[in-house]
Amino acid sequence: MNKVILMGRLTRDPEVRYTQTNNTLVASFSLAVNRRFQNQNGERQADFINIVAWSKTGEFCSKYFKKGQQVGIIGRIQTRNWDDDQGVKHYVTEVVAEEAYFADSKRDTGNDMGGTFEDAFGTTAPGNNKTEDFDVSSDDDLPF
Repeated sequence: MNKVILMGRLTRDPEVRYTQTNNTLVASFSLAVNRRFQNQNGERQADFINIVAWSKTGEFCSKYFKKGQQVGIIGRIQTRNWDDDQGVKHYVTEVVAEEAYFADSKRDTGNDMGGTFEDAFGTTAPGNNKTEDFDVSSDDDLPF
């Protein structure tokens, strides 16, 4: 099974182009995805992952995603290679987005487009422990 779930911030606005053969839209961008742990200096590092979104998904990303925005991507890893004009072989590993979601809260972005991380993944985003949506009066009310 080849399935990837990522949440990170866009490092740049999506770049749109169209295929030469059948004029299909393709949007390309990269996500900065924080690593779970800090390095020896106490700094959190990030991986920069290239994303490619085709057709309707690409159109959605190009229209609504902007640099710095936090998004969720569900897709698959793909590798490809080609030879350039000088005969040098190039290798690329990227994620092909099959689903794309907003992961910022509406309060953070000021947009009213919906599509939060919680909607997409059915859970609260890591580091976003909201408790204002419910009231717990005592530990007896908790099911655990």
